[in-house]
Amino acid sequence: MSYRYFLKSVFVLFLVTTANDLTAQVVGKATLTNGSESNTIISAVPFLLITPDARAGGMGNAGVAIHPDANAMSINPAKLAFLEKPHGFSASYSPWLKSIVTDINLGYLSGYYMIDATNTIGASLRYFSLGEIQFVDINQQDLGIFNPNELAFDVTYAKRFGDSFSLGTSLRYIYSNLSSGQSVGGQQTTAGKALAVDISAYYKTNSVLFGTDAIVSAGANISNIGTKIGYSAVGDKAFLPTNLKIGGATTFLIDDYSMFSFALDLNKLLVPTQPIYDANGNIISGKDPNRSVAAGIFGSFSDAPGGFSEELKEVSIAAGLEYWYNQQFSFRAGYFYENPMKGNQRYFTLGAGLKYNVFSIDFSYLLANPQKSPLANTLRFGLLFNFGETR
Repeated sequence: MSYRYFLKSVFVLFLVTTANDLTAQVVGKATLTNGSESNTIISAVPFLLITPDARAGGMGNAGVAIHPDANAMSINPAKLAFLEKPHGFSASYSPWLKSIVTDINLGYLSGYYMIDATNTIGASLRYFSLGEIQFVDINQQDLGIFNPNELAFDVTYAKRFGDSFSLGTSLRYIYSNLSSGQSVGGQQTTAGKALAVDISAYYKTNSVLFGTDAIVSAGANISNIGTKIGYSAVGDKAFLPTNLKIGGATTFLIDDYSMFSFALDLNKLLVPTQPIYDANGNIISGKDPNRSVAAGIFGSFSDAPGGFSEELKEVSIAAGLEYWYNQQFSFRAGYFYENPMKGNQRYFTLGAGLKYNVFSIDFSYLLANPQKSPLANTLRFGLLFNFGETR
């Protein structure tokens, strides 16, 4: 088996066994090499947490409150109601974990249509491919090559209330086929299926800040509220990566040609945190993660074994800025921070965009230490088309 096949096989096996045994008892937390503790929140189908939009990707993944475009469904469905063109579509592509393997990728397609001045509908497809995986049995006998993949199909509706506020929701079908029916841990696996919804809001208003005309906006999105997902006929099912994203943005209208936008997002997974067990499997700190979806969401604010201080560590921060010249050229930069105890993702991003008539192209690049982050050198590309008279 080649090194590439080995890495991806381990990755797929981890996803399947983690999803099937998410609520299994684990004694204690993992300890990092620097002596600190790690208690990363684990969920199924983590590809749903990847931001496919190259524009937001260039801003450190901040974007829940920035000016909307055709990719709005991927980060805040409510923003669709404030699009300026009556219909359009987008396509995004990203080679994923390219520092490790070469054929894992994420694709995203979306389109929207304004029914009238206040109602907008949309649809999108997110597809995550893990390339080719060579399966072998316990005796290292070849079981063939498989292409594991995951997808999510969304239908979105957004409604505008006046000139400043909108609400949006998305209904999502999730399909996760990671093992092609192979036996894992003595159990026959199947493709995982689930349904989920997003609930979102968006607000913006014109203002004057520091003597400059500005647009101040805020947004919130609770995504992936849905059924648990399983990969076998028996055994426990895993939580979807329900996520709370809230943020704000300010756009300064410098003059007739220049605009600066600053954005800040806060993210928190609404998924149970693993407790600490003793040698006998009894919980000594934290709460039992084996509970309903509703209990998992509401309990995620108070179930960390380390108390409130650990809950704060579960909040990741995304910050970004964007400069537009003459509504044609844009440059972006951003930073993403996640606490070392909760995943330790920390990186800078850069991006650029070009807009001409109905066509836009975006690009982003992720800067990180390749020895510390598998996301180093990640690229995202996006194409957007908007049609009709500006509203």
